[in-house]
Amino acid sequence: MRYITLIMSQGCTVLYIFHCVLPFRSVCHQYLGGSGGRILGARRLLGSAQRSMSHCVLPPGLFITNVLEEAVGSALPLALDPSGSLLLQALLPEASPAQLAKLLHPLLPALCQAACHPCGAHVLEAALLRAPRLLGEEDAGTLEELVLQLGQAMREELRAFARDPHASFVVRTLLQVLGGVRVGSDAARGLSGTGPPAPRKKRAEAKSEGPVEFEVPDSFLALLREFIAGFQENIAEFITHRVASLCLQVALEVLHRKLPEACAELCSSVIGYLSSRNPSAGCSPLLVFLKDPVCSRVLDKVLEVSEPRALRLLYRQHFRGQLRALAGHGVANFTLQRLIGAAPPKLLGKVLAELGPGLKEVLAQGHAGVATALLGACRRCGAGQQEALQLLMEAFHCWEPPARRAACAPLFASLLPYEVYYARGEGQEAQPPLEEQPDSPPALASVSLHGSLLLQHLLHFADPSPVLRSLGALPPHDLVTLACSPAGSHVYDALLASPSVPHKPRRKVLRGLQGHYVSLACNKHGSRVLDAIWSRATLPAKRQIAQELVEQEQQLRNDPFGHHVVRNFALTHFLKRRRDWDRHQEAETKRRELFAEILED
Repeated sequence: MRYITLIMSQGCTVLYIFHCVLPFRSVCHQYLGGSGGRILGARRLLGSAQRSMSHCVLPPGLFITNVLEEAVGSALPLALDPSGSLLLQALLPEASPAQLAKLLHPLLPALCQAACHPCGAHVLEAALLRAPRLLGEEDAGTLEELVLQLGQAMREELRAFARDPHASFVVRTLLQVLGGVRVGSDAARGLSGTGPPAPRKKRAEAKSEGPVEFEVPDSFLALLREFIAGFQENIAEFITHRVASLCLQVALEVLHRKLPEACAELCSSVIGYLSSRNPSAGCSPLLVFLKDPVCSRVLDKVLEVSEPRALRLLYRQHFRGQLRALAGHGVANFTLQRLIGAAPPKLLGKVLAELGPGLKEVLAQGHAGVATALLGACRRCGAGQQEALQLLMEAFHCWEPPARRAACAPLFASLLPYEVYYARGEGQEAQPPLEEQPDSPPALASVSLHGSLLLQHLLHFADPSPVLRSLGALPPHDLVTLACSPAGSHVYDALLASPSVPHKPRRKVLRGLQGHYVSLACNKHGSRVLDAIWSRATLPAKRQIAQELVEQEQQLRNDPFGHHVVRNFALTHFLKRRRDWDRHQEAETKRRELFAEILED
């Protein structure tokens, strides 16, 4: 146990393994966050342990091999200990097939104990994620058999494992390994609200960890098919239980990508069970489950993986005539958004015709996601765009009289109807046409997330001219507010990237930002917009931007965001070596155009 003792050295906690006392102090203690804090990383623990062995001259590979050899004899106690679990998670990504098999073998007899333990479950997950990368090697036969034994044991007790908050993670990982595919949905990660959210960097690392799809032996797919029967045997449990339903969602996503026919069979089982509960002559029993937070998540996944023909059948049998009621419900409206997002063009037309006239009431209830889903589906299908735009303008009271249409952009961005945006309450006289408005209309105070998404979808429509005219009519301070908003800044991304936006209207909108480049450069989100504009600007436009910025160079250098603009735009060279600056910008433009051509090819 020499290497394990060295890794666990520096004592605050004491670890007993086979009567060996392993002191454990500040190195591990800091990664556990002091008293019960968040674990910052198992690999950092291993790195600290290796640095603590400065007196030993060992290659890293030999060090890891020796530690794994010593850990084999105490795999279960290590896996169930917080610090030991971290150690194994750090070592398993470097394990060979033989070493991984030796570590898995003692865990199988105590699979229930290990999988249902908060530390042991992570070790099993790490072992399962490592296994597919080793199956192609020569000595991987034993490892394949062990993974199949683990999977068969979980299949036999699927209901119990899926219900456990810790073992459920192992089941979800096993399903992905058997299917040879990694899924990135929320169901694969866990329940929302059960712990602190992972940092953005950690989420990015998790998404980039290993290939999305990988080859697996036929025996894995055969075992995956057996899991379908396990889900069908206890379908009620897997639909209604908060934890077990996550396993069903992952199974649907894995089957959709690897075994589409099996996925359709499991979807039919889910719909069949829900449709048979508490039948009522007045409405489909499925609608009752749509309003349940747990069941609606399962139905979301069913809609996401269903084929167009199945979606049309679902609409005819369960959704038709109920869309407006579902859109107004606090839970069911999310499932409706999934239906809209997955609808084929013909079905989308029916949904738009039924739901469109009630869009005003849906927005008044605060369910703007339904309107966003409608516009997103119209953008995806290329159908019903003008009809959707008219319905949206009618909901915001800016379709009639026609002069009001030029005010649609700030109304959409703020999610406020025309009368509210112009500070007119109900019961007062009608608002005069736009040409009779005061010279200084109300300033854009804030931009909502869904308002930004509405504008982004509209800018990608085949004819974005109504929104472009409205954006071009905005005063400069509103354009700056839009650019400096966390949500509104993405409207400029759509403006710059949309292939349907003509050059002249785009230039007219961007011209409104002239004289405010310093304000943009000194803002977190505005500086990102300025970078995007710069990357697509011509050389004369870049000279104009740089000339305005260099007049406030010192202010920019002292600003936490502005100093990045000074560096990225090479403003020092612009002042002192203008010809070199011009040549560099021309070369950058040519390189970007060449790279774009390569990507298109």
